[in-house]
Amino acid sequence: MDMQVGQLRCFLAVAERRHFTRAARDLGLAQPSVSAQVRSLEGDLGTELFHRMKGNVSLTPAGEALLPFARRILADVDAARSEVSDVGGLARGRIAIGATPSLAATLVPPVLARFHTAHPGIELTIREAGSVDLVAALEEGSVDIALVILPVRDDVLETQPLLREELVVAVSRSHPLAKRRTIAVSDLRDVPLVMFREGYDLRSATEAACRAAGFAPAFAVEGGEMDGVLALTAEGLGASIVPSLVVRPGGSLTAVRIERPVLTRTVGVAHRRDRRLSRAAQELIDTLHGLVRDRSWLKTMPQGLSALR
Repeated sequence: MDMQVGQLRCFLAVAERRHFTRAARDLGLAQPSVSAQVRSLEGDLGTELFHRMKGNVSLTPAGEALLPFARRILADVDAARSEVSDVGGLARGRIAIGATPSLAATLVPPVLARFHTAHPGIELTIREAGSVDLVAALEEGSVDIALVILPVRDDVLETQPLLREELVVAVSRSHPLAKRRTIAVSDLRDVPLVMFREGYDLRSATEAACRAAGFAPAFAVEGGEMDGVLALTAEGLGASIVPSLVVRPGGSLTAVRIERPVLTRTVGVAHRRDRRLSRAAQELIDTLHGLVRDRSWLKTMPQGLSALR
């Protein structure tokens, strides 16, 4: 058995897109070439990797088994390529960064803008997901670094604290709680909540805070992503507990500070412990810390957000 990098890249592209033509477009190859590479890999392995159906494809059990290994192998290949390119400086390379939705919409854009200005030859990609999904992405090698909520209990990952942010209750401007300056968690006992989907740390943080106050939260609607939760909250379906930085001053939502107790969370930078960071990835982490420490950035942070380190 002699798997080749090109075969694995074609396999992974088809597995992620569930379509040979779209995978070929992503790879910049002709569709017959992608099909031939996958067929060759299947021949080498002695088993089919995809169920081929009209319009799309799905992974066979063998394909599901190969998928995490293919991601790790290609991540290692890309890391090796970045390592070699480091010899020539930061002129070229690629970094995949993961971030929670609140950070992807606030902190990450100015960080990537600053980094891109300094290193325009580095290709940047971003994956937006909850912390649980980002940890899995780091483990499988589909992202190089990620902004996650600490602590992360995973021996494979190394983490550094970046900033601490306060959680607030977000409500529409017409909500009865909108006139309150502060609120206790216990005051949410009979307040319907707009709740995130499973896998969001904000969901587990909200449920834990309510349990600690002696009640189970009531959900008006659940299962949303960040944008959906904010939109549903703004429409008055219920309240939500969110990071302070996503409630824009003058917007459609009002932030009510939580006291007794104050709820906070710590954001950290995580990466694989067993894989040395490329020079570009380390430069991006330094840019993150530098921007958070920057006084002009701190002035734009909402109340309750503070840099660490």
